[in-house]
Amino acid sequence: MNAVIIAVLVMLILSLLRVNVVFALISGALVGGLTGGLSLTNTIDVFSSGLGGSAEVALSYALLGGFAIAISKTGLPNVMVDYVLKIVGGNADDRRKSLSRALIVFSILLMACFSQNVIPIHIAFIPILIPPMLNVMNELKIDRRLIASVLTFGLTAPYILLPAGFGKIFHEILAENMGNSGLAINMADIPKAMLIPTAGLLLGLLVAIFFSYRKPKNYETINIASVEEKQDYSKIGIIFSLLAIVAALVVQLLLNSMIFGALAGIIVIYLSGSIKWKEADSLLTEGMKMMAYIGFVMLAAFGFADVLKATGDVDTLVTQAAGIIGGNKALAAALMLFVGLLVTMGIGSSFSTIPIIATIFVPLSLELGFSPMATIALVGTAAALGDAGSPASDSTLGPTAGLNADGQHNHIWDTCVPTFIHYNIPLLVFGWLAAIIL
Repeated sequence: MNAVIIAVLVMLILSLLRVNVVFALISGALVGGLTGGLSLTNTIDVFSSGLGGSAEVALSYALLGGFAIAISKTGLPNVMVDYVLKIVGGNADDRRKSLSRALIVFSILLMACFSQNVIPIHIAFIPILIPPMLNVMNELKIDRRLIASVLTFGLTAPYILLPAGFGKIFHEILAENMGNSGLAINMADIPKAMLIPTAGLLLGLLVAIFFSYRKPKNYETINIASVEEKQDYSKIGIIFSLLAIVAALVVQLLLNSMIFGALAGIIVIYLSGSIKWKEADSLLTEGMKMMAYIGFVMLAAFGFADVLKATGDVDTLVTQAAGIIGGNKALAAALMLFVGLLVTMGIGSSFSTIPIIATIFVPLSLELGFSPMATIALVGTAAALGDAGSPASDSTLGPTAGLNADGQHNHIWDTCVPTFIHYNIPLLVFGWLAAIIL
């Protein structure tokens, strides 16, 4: 049997059995290498040499985690919460309640979107922003499945489409791995290719807001111990946190580096005095730990992909698949997206999925005659597919962590299932359309 298929199956089965994704990737690489005719020593050497491919990305994540914690300590997230609650508070009549609901939903959506591109702190804002708002959301009878859908949209759509912050990392990984797999692309083409798939996400968001979860839902109001302690903040701290965000963005754009962008933001916050020097090391270490897991998954995924390439079975699989499909691009696109859904659901990270699926999809797309833009759409959509609905994804774990602070939000049925329905299904459809149209 083909070594690529065996390796992916081993990785998926172990992931679905709740084995740690890093261990699942390493195990899949070992089984795939041995099945493909590589010796144990050769498999390990190839896997180890492949780890360097994502070292820059892993370091970017670690520093962004530190930047996120530093931002939270300035009190900026608390200012945002206080502002929203001040506007919402005291609204009694139905019209004002409706406006308050809209304000909360819009504020959460805006912050989620900003967390990927403008203020690249990923899910770090959720435990800070959401729990203090739960009681107000309870009074307004906002369905938390709606908030989970809003958060997940903001955590996925911006990085898929926009080449800034985490979007820059996603686009760089996409371009690098497609180039390594035989198709050099211009990064400027990625937003154009991903516009149609992102429109599918937007459609899912609108359906969730205006149809699926528009009806009121009752929750019990429970005091949350963690909400009682609030971070003190000063005007100087807030000003410097905003300057830090600007500095991070400017340096990132000028030097084309997320690493030095995050470092610039951290230095500005250091200079503000918002973080005491004696606390700085422990706080930044805490932030790095928060994002380190994603970095390790990505390291393992790059090694996994290199082992699959070294077996030589990728070319065999492409040739066999092209023969079965028989030149039917519509069928090929549907099958590739479905495979991408399965792989990403198992891994839980679109960033880590790209090295795996690009190895298979790019040669297959070239064999079948897909255009470069269509190939970008296929690989990018296939990578992003499982991110929204996977139980192991940050895009679902983050929202659940905030919304379940009082124990009234189920991870699978209140986050994963709603986001799978509203985002993965439209992504399948719109990603397929993009592959056919482009």
